[in-house]
Amino acid sequence: MTETTAGLLQLGALLAVLALVYVPFGDYLAAVFRSRRHLAPERGLYRLARIDPDAGQTWRAYATSVLGFSFAAIVLLYALQRLQGVLPWNDSKPGVTPAMAFNTAISFVTNTNWQSFSPETTVSTLTQMLGFAVQNFLSAAVGLAVAVALIRGLIARNGNGLLGNFWVDLVRGTLRVLLPVAILIAGILLLQGAVQSWHTGVGYTLLDGRSQASPLGPFASQEAIKVLGTNGGGTFGANSAHPFSNPTPLTNVVQVFAILLIPVCLTRAYGTMVGDRRQGLTLLAVMATLWAGLLAAVWFLQTRTSGIAAVAAGANTEGTELRFGVPGTSLFAVSTTGTSTGAVNAAHDSLSPGAGGAVLWNMLLGEVAPGGVGSGLYGILILATITVFLGGLLVGRTPEILGKKVGRREITVAVLSVLVMPTLVLAGTSLTLATGASTGHFTEDGPPGSPVAVHGFTEVLYAYASTANNNGSAFGGLIVTSDWFQVSLGLVMYFGRFLPIVLVLALAGMFARQKPRDDDPVAEVEAEALVSSVADEPLDSRAPQLLQAPAPSDAGVLPTSGPLFGALLLGTTLLIAGLTFLPALALGPIAEALL
Repeated sequence: MTETTAGLLQLGALLAVLALVYVPFGDYLAAVFRSRRHLAPERGLYRLARIDPDAGQTWRAYATSVLGFSFAAIVLLYALQRLQGVLPWNDSKPGVTPAMAFNTAISFVTNTNWQSFSPETTVSTLTQMLGFAVQNFLSAAVGLAVAVALIRGLIARNGNGLLGNFWVDLVRGTLRVLLPVAILIAGILLLQGAVQSWHTGVGYTLLDGRSQASPLGPFASQEAIKVLGTNGGGTFGANSAHPFSNPTPLTNVVQVFAILLIPVCLTRAYGTMVGDRRQGLTLLAVMATLWAGLLAAVWFLQTRTSGIAAVAAGANTEGTELRFGVPGTSLFAVSTTGTSTGAVNAAHDSLSPGAGGAVLWNMLLGEVAPGGVGSGLYGILILATITVFLGGLLVGRTPEILGKKVGRREITVAVLSVLVMPTLVLAGTSLTLATGASTGHFTEDGPPGSPVAVHGFTEVLYAYASTANNNGSAFGGLIVTSDWFQVSLGLVMYFGRFLPIVLVLALAGMFARQKPRDDDPVAEVEAEALVSSVADEPLDSRAPQLLQAPAPSDAGVLPTSGPLFGALLLGTTLLIAGLTFLPALALGPIAEALL
């Protein structure tokens, strides 16, 4: 069997399993966040934290809860790293340096998992489990909660501006969604040979008589939530290329499935919650088109041969794990850079210039193909809001999304949310290059215009694109251990995560305060039924009319489902990213590919 055939079979199996779980898991996600029942463990947590789970929050209260919880998590994770040398189970590792601890604490709390160190030599097993693994769950749950809050804003019809309760959403996302699925994924990885041990290492003697040791730890469990929560931070410097974490081609496909599972199925949950599943299918079609196009591009560009070594190997295989080959590498790279995961099973810095530029472009699209846990859905809904506004201007129709008008305030907040990422990427890259505060660009490694200089520019651009999009992958040729990089990348991660979240919640609050049109009383009745229905009952057992959104009473409203809107949304996504980043890409990967 050829490598290409094996890759196509893996891709087919992945898509088949995703299609199989799409409906039941998507509806389960919707049921989790629409249920009025609190499980016994959840009630215990609420009593312990003195939380009223039945109290709603405005967008300001919801945002304050997100920011306060995340800031506390950053402080605690920073302290854990600094004190790890005096804490138990430290593996004789000293405390992490202040700048690195600052960067890493922000990284894991923002779901970025950017690592400027080799985990097996820098952080203890206690830090990995109590710090990093816990944040892998909680940061993903935060993104999921924000997406659900935006959906509630879109379907709210009473005008009270309430978006639900952040603490309830956080607990449910963790206990009902992430934890059980992570246990299942970890079990599969264990059966395939991934390491799960309470020991911190195993010693052995080399043939020449010298002693050596290999690190051990609870790698399978941490690998599971790393990919399921679209986190990406590994327990090894080699990340998912290490055989202790990703031992076989089957586990490689399982990890890609785990990465895509929640972002893909959230589109079904969205359609179910708003009462029109065509809405979710339209978003899924746009996401799938972007993902498939970039996968085809990376796969094709990696198989092209140039240079003596590449011709001899039959492909650009430098930095590619031979267990997975070019197809497995391409599938993993496109899935991780399109979902804010950041995990790698190959060296992205060694990808061909075209393939490296494609995965960079994947992040610069805003990581909506299909995006991270929660962040992918609210990211593409922000783009859908902009598309509705632009489409209304172009064809003279009322800009509305699910019956909520998109006026001056709404479009201002949506546009500001979209502008956060490119501002951070371009400002960070420009300042770094202008001040010479990096290793790898032309002022240090070669004259302007040389291949080394161009690639160095791409490395810097990739670093800020990765952190601003809370991805976490890197072009490893760039050394980022200086205080400049630790602090600047940490700030980019923080603002790249929380500024859009605040703006998304503000938009959700604006939608939640709008009431239905007076000339459409049916919309109000049916929407209230959707919002107040108890999700513990199977959705299909309720009235059939609840499965479809009310038809707009105004014939001039632009529909937000179907091929036309999908094409408009796809074009808007590509146009925004193209106009913003084409000059920078022309100076980096495009120029390198043409040299």
